[in-house]
Amino acid sequence: QRLPETPALPHLLLDDESDTGTAHTDADHDPTDSDRVTALRPAHPAYVIYTSGSTGRPKGVVVEHHSLNHYLAWARHTYPGLTGRTLVHSPVAFDLTVTGLLGPLTSGGTAHLIDLNDHTAPPTDQPTFVKATPSHLALLAQLDPAFSPSGDLVLGGESLTAENLATWREAHPGATVINEYGPTEATVGCVFHTVEPGRALPAGAVSIGRPVWNTQVYVLDAYLRPVPPNVAGELYIGGDFVTRGYHHRPDLTATRYIADPFTPGRRMYRTGDLVKWRADGTLDYLGRTDHQVKVRGYRIELAEIEQTLAGHDSVAHAVVTVREDQPGDRRITAYLTPATADTAGAHLEAAASLPDYMLPAAYVTLDTLPLTPNGKLDTAALPAPERTPAAGGRAPRTVQEEILCGIFADTLGIDRLTIDDDFFDLGGHSLLATRLVSRIRTTLGTHLTVRDLFETPTVAGLAPRLGAEAGGHAPLAPAPRPDLVPLSPAQQRLWFLHQLEGPSATYNVPLALRLSGELDVPALRAAIEDLVARHESLRTVFPRSGGTPYQRILEGEAARPAVEVRAVAADQVEGAVTEATHHTFDLTRDLPLRAWIFATGQEEHVLLLLTHHIVSDGGSLAPLVADLSAAYAARRAGGAPEWEPLPVQYADYALWQRDVLGDESDPGSVIARQIDYWRTALAGLPEQLELPTDRPRPAEASHRGETIPFVWDAELHEGIVRLAREHQSTVFMVVQSAIAAMLTRLGAGTDIPIGTAVAGRTDDALDDLVGFFINTLVLRTDTSGDPSFTELLARVRESNLGAYAHQELPFERLVEIVNPSRSLSHHPLYQVMLTFQNDEPQVELPGLVVEPHVLRADSAKFDLAFDVEERTTEQGRPAGVRGSVEFATD
Repeated sequence: QRLPETPALPHLLLDDESDTGTAHTDADHDPTDSDRVTALRPAHPAYVIYTSGSTGRPKGVVVEHHSLNHYLAWARHTYPGLTGRTLVHSPVAFDLTVTGLLGPLTSGGTAHLIDLNDHTAPPTDQPTFVKATPSHLALLAQLDPAFSPSGDLVLGGESLTAENLATWREAHPGATVINEYGPTEATVGCVFHTVEPGRALPAGAVSIGRPVWNTQVYVLDAYLRPVPPNVAGELYIGGDFVTRGYHHRPDLTATRYIADPFTPGRRMYRTGDLVKWRADGTLDYLGRTDHQVKVRGYRIELAEIEQTLAGHDSVAHAVVTVREDQPGDRRITAYLTPATADTAGAHLEAAASLPDYMLPAAYVTLDTLPLTPNGKLDTAALPAPERTPAAGGRAPRTVQEEILCGIFADTLGIDRLTIDDDFFDLGGHSLLATRLVSRIRTTLGTHLTVRDLFETPTVAGLAPRLGAEAGGHAPLAPAPRPDLVPLSPAQQRLWFLHQLEGPSATYNVPLALRLSGELDVPALRAAIEDLVARHESLRTVFPRSGGTPYQRILEGEAARPAVEVRAVAADQVEGAVTEATHHTFDLTRDLPLRAWIFATGQEEHVLLLLTHHIVSDGGSLAPLVADLSAAYAARRAGGAPEWEPLPVQYADYALWQRDVLGDESDPGSVIARQIDYWRTALAGLPEQLELPTDRPRPAEASHRGETIPFVWDAELHEGIVRLAREHQSTVFMVVQSAIAAMLTRLGAGTDIPIGTAVAGRTDDALDDLVGFFINTLVLRTDTSGDPSFTELLARVRESNLGAYAHQELPFERLVEIVNPSRSLSHHPLYQVMLTFQNDEPQVELPGLVVEPHVLRADSAKFDLAFDVEERTTEQGRPAGVRGSVEFATD
């Protein structure tokens, strides 16, 4: 808005030769009364910048043309880089932009406007000048070197330390760094310190230096008397850079702009900053004398934030501080004592009333504020905010999500978070957002932007934006079904094996639970029937029509599952359960779920739910037990479960997946691209790993096996997690690297293929569905050249990310493409399997104590299979790993 006292201006020219700010009209213009022409004078306002106000009312600093012209003249003389190429990245509401924008435009240079946050491609020409805040140094160090200047890097807006500057200087040894100090009231910058290339800096804060042209600086005590060197005092500024004052605020202007006792007839500005003179005549910045702070270059009155929060009905008292719980990461933190039960309204009020840079990064609600013995606020006793994941948030579902969670947590400085946690709710801000996005780009090789993060600030929202190869697809929704619903590719693989080998227990999925207490058997039977009625997959059979299998979903009596209740002696229950797990399903006509209730006493039972793998997988365990628990509770209370309808069923998924994959004859289809990838990735794969064995491999595998359990303690688990996070990888990748290294040491060669299962639940609609979604990937590990473990981990991460980005190709189609020699003696493409499980979901049945009944495995699908389950504490910290090694006894 134009100030009321600013006259309308004609076409004016600024006399740049003299740098005096003299203005004149065009020589051939003859002003008349009707033109209402008023010449521009040096005392006219050039701009107004608003800063935070201590009373809750922002204050506008009126900067006149003469002080702006003096500053620009000094900048042109001091910063030769302004005559070249300048990158301008800050908003015009921040007077840092004055140097970067007006400096080159008044010196024959060029100003290039960019957004560091969203800029993915480096500039074509390296800039000669950049001005930023010290908080930007971490970002500039992470970005392409073309974003940093070859000539002058000017830093201002907040305190600069040698440690903060060191990393950037190592990468840009030829640049000159200038630490520029100046409040808005003294026209951008009035004190500066130059760090020449190659000059060593002592540890700690960098000096702010000496005053610029035509500027006097005074370090005074409370009586306006100069203090000697090495004694702290308040900084006052006089001279040509002092601005007019605060717009329409004569009272506030009078308190900060005072008569200069050392230069009669002139004013000086009281900064409120504590400084001291060094013996060499330079200044050190020590901090503030009042409640005003600088955060990420913005000057903020904390009282303004406090007043906004305290004005809400839900808040009794509000205190706002700036915490630095991690070195270099200053965050505004609000402490509230509530007047009502919920203070969330105050958060919303702050978001609506304050600019983004003034919003607290964390809110802490306290019953009372801590006080010192004399009744003052005890600032040191204010607790650090707990930035913990939201209750009920989901764990990562894919490797990309797991890596994103690690990067999010590292950037925020917290132990963990879920895929549903909001980055900004956990204390993220714009500079951290830039750092986060830069790390994601580097780690996952994506073109993600900060805008993406602001629009979807959760891992769950961000993961689909990583690119089409990372899982982008049309959303899953119910679709019209043909008369014969085809099998999914995963189901086709198991159906083929069922036809080839005949009915067997190899692909049975058992869930055994020990129940202690008064069991309501009719309620449990009804709950199992409810479970089957809810999930179509559990009442699907797979007959053939014209030689082609299809899904036939049963209804009514035909869909009633078999639930057998049998009394057995306690010492015989193990054998009875084992015998039941060997039940064989005829997939063409048998319901793929059966249940047994073994009664070993009046209040002791074992429940066995047995499903065939063609309709269930490890990811189905959580929705299955959740629905069983809800149904049993409802039936025991005499009612029926009141579920929200499932958004889709498995048949919808099978049809949708075929549409997603597309036609192999279309080069642009997902499946065609993935075939091209895997054909290259697995070229030359060894037929089988030469593992050290006790016996020769039989001509046909019997699939008999045994299992050896293992446990890793919490300390080892935490170390693995730390190693994974330090290298932007996952715990799975660390364990895979260790297994590959071990197999190479045992003589298996340096080309180690390891199989793994991926969840395949690539759409949120599948989260609560029981079905067979997993696919199998071949993860190829190159151990050649005697790499260090971190080098091996980097190789694994690189190859795994490529595999995960092409995980939709069905495994049976992959086998056809690679076309290895077929044999009944070993599994094609890989013989070693690695799978990870999450913590087992808890089953809660009213009136019962439920514990898992451990089953002894006596079958093996592969030569060697590692099954790993990570456990965590209630706070989400590593609590140890339990697992097993399954091996073929052949």
